[in-house]
Amino acid sequence: MKLSDSVWGLLCIVFGAAVLIHIQNFPAMPGQKYGPAMFPGLIASGFVICGLLLLARGVKAKRALLEWMEWTRSRTHVLRFFALFAAMIFYIVASEPLGFLLTSALVLFGLFMLFGVRMGLAAVIALVATLTIHFLFYKIMRVPLPWGILTGWAW
Repeated sequence: MKLSDSVWGLLCIVFGAAVLIHIQNFPAMPGQKYGPAMFPGLIASGFVICGLLLLARGVKAKRALLEWMEWTRSRTHVLRFFALFAAMIFYIVASEPLGFLLTSALVLFGLFMLFGVRMGLAAVIALVATLTIHFLFYKIMRVPLPWGILTGWAW
């Protein structure tokens, strides 16, 4: 499925406008000409400008607002597409009770298997990637990842 530039442009304009409206409530910084709304405002303005350009390009192209791409006719590709969303939902639901290590390893292994990676290689990559991500986030950046059922094993 492919959305036209007109649709994406309109979405960018709406998002940028929503941010610009929201930042009006940000407090001013005493003694400064700019405050916490400056950078979000600049980025939101960029979204609006880019949205206007996309909208103009989409109107000029006169294409359909929605086009189904070739891959949407393949059950395998559609299954894999929705499996990514299912994996994210599974992580959100299971990460607290199971813990990051188990949930991440299960999600990666399952996705690798679904995408056709050999079982042994999928297991090794899932384990190494999970441990690497855990090390980077938990040890280096000190992000409190959930331990779940491995609570006593924290290292």
